[in-house]
Amino acid sequence: MQIMWLGAIFVGGWFWFYLFFRQFLFDFTVAYPLTKKMRNTAEDLILPAANKYTTVSVIVCTVFMAICIFLVLRFLKPLMIGGFAAGAIVGLLTHLGKLTPKDRPMFDTFCATYYRFVPDDELRTAMYNKKPSQMKLRLHDMNLSTEFIPEFKK
Repeated sequence: MQIMWLGAIFVGGWFWFYLFFRQFLFDFTVAYPLTKKMRNTAEDLILPAANKYTTVSVIVCTVFMAICIFLVLRFLKPLMIGGFAAGAIVGLLTHLGKLTPKDRPMFDTFCATYYRFVPDDELRTAMYNKKPSQMKLRLHDMNLSTEFIPEFKK
């Protein structure tokens, strides 16, 4: 029975990583850098509310991560704590190389989330549709740099 509980706690650790810590890492490795690069390209390319949105996400994730860690450390035995930690580490290892703006799914996630903070209609539509080529065309039309949009291998 203890092995079944250990397996469930392992999955719980992976789930904790996937729901909270992955979002926390996404905020610092993808969202903040891309909004900064967009703002460096043109001050009005993305609204300042994007940073506020990301900051709220960081705060919420931190609170929920802390609550979960407190509950795990308070109520689980050391073996179960190890199972939880192992699940979180496995989650981290499976996502380690993917938490960068150069990873297409992460860039698409950024576009799908942050398009609403882009004032330009055509650029916002291109971000909503997750079309980097259309984003580059619009930025060229606006005489702006496209360097914040990564090149993806086909």
